[in-house]
Amino acid sequence: MSADALLLAAFLIGYLLGSIPFGMVLTRLAGTQDLRSIGSGNIGATNVLRTGRKGLAAATLICDALKGTVAVVIAGYFGGPNAAMLAALGAFLGHLFPVWLKFRGGKGVATYIGVLIGLFWPAAVAFCVMWIATAVTTRYSSLSALVAAFVTPLFLWWFDHPALTSLFVVLTLLLLWSHRENIKRLQAGTEGKIGEK
Repeated sequence: MSADALLLAAFLIGYLLGSIPFGMVLTRLAGTQDLRSIGSGNIGATNVLRTGRKGLAAATLICDALKGTVAVVIAGYFGGPNAAMLAALGAFLGHLFPVWLKFRGGKGVATYIGVLIGLFWPAAVAFCVMWIATAVTTRYSSLSALVAAFVTPLFLWWFDHPALTSLFVVLTLLLLWSHRENIKRLQAGTEGKIGEK
């Protein structure tokens, strides 16, 4: 396989893995109501939590993260660092725009963390610490994600990872875009807090 074909394969594998809507799959298996009919209508872990099923929310978070990690690790093993980064981009785009759900997916936070784990795990730890600190202070999941994502490229730049910094600038901008409605609600003071249905 040529280098270009390998990079394309890495992106496509990342996209297909990222497209798996674990929130929908797990809640349907558990017999809960359609995720898209409650809360934010999102398929991610925060909205799964609004079903009252904390175990399902935790499982969704873990699975949505691991699909990003697995994509990066597989691509990196077979194709090296550039393939790993393309798989990360693919997995993130897959979660935001899954082919199985007419390209209407989740917000991407868990998958963002997952690809960070695969590419440079200390940055994933920093993201989670920042998320927790902001969540404890504000109880806004969306704001916590946005603050942590804003810090991530700075963290990568500080540790001298220019290619990863560029990648996560792009992923952070996509994350901001996926949270555009949350940002409007935060500005209006109507954003739901963690634990609210």
